[in-house]
Amino acid sequence: MQHKPIKVLIVDDHPMVIEGLKTLLSDDERVVVHTHCTNGQDTLDFLEKETVDVVLLDVNLPDINGVEMVKMILDKRATVSILGLSTYSEPSIINQMIKNGVKGYLLKNASADELVNAITQIHQGSFYFGTEIQKILADSITQDSEDAPKLTRREKHVLALISEGKTTNKIAKELFISPLTVETHRRNLMQKMEVSNAAALVKIAVEKNLI
Repeated sequence: MQHKPIKVLIVDDHPMVIEGLKTLLSDDERVVVHTHCTNGQDTLDFLEKETVDVVLLDVNLPDINGVEMVKMILDKRATVSILGLSTYSEPSIINQMIKNGVKGYLLKNASADELVNAITQIHQGSFYFGTEIQKILADSITQDSEDAPKLTRREKHVLALISEGKTTNKIAKELFISPLTVETHRRNLMQKMEVSNAAALVKIAVEKNLI
């Protein structure tokens, strides 16, 4: 049984970026670009009448700041998954986007494969932060992380791979450990973070600058 393609809304004020994204996504049958908007108000007006599965949202819009747009979009359509897609790499902006409800964040130099992977992962309920974003956030760790739970080196590895949307079996193969050991690390991480699922685990970990 073939699944319906994921309906995507692109929100960006640069025509070349929009066309580039359409081209990147056109070759993958898992995704279809439903439409695009070039500002915040048009986006909100569109979501009043129609819905999509995933919104690709730029931070820099001409009328409404993309960080604030996250809350506004989710107020209109709580079931929509939002992927921040921007040239902005400042940790403070990325963290604020996450706190406001994005499920993932990529820089605009991401490959087509990574973009589709991110769209697919967040549509399935996971979070997605590419390696480059994880490094940016990790490099920004300050005294604010002192209240974060202490993780072992192996737990940090497992957490990073969970944030990339990898399954237990894929993590096990990558780290050369058994799936049972991965599940043990996963349970320990959720206990330390006081959460009950992987999506919440990644969100808390990002907020605490652990990935």
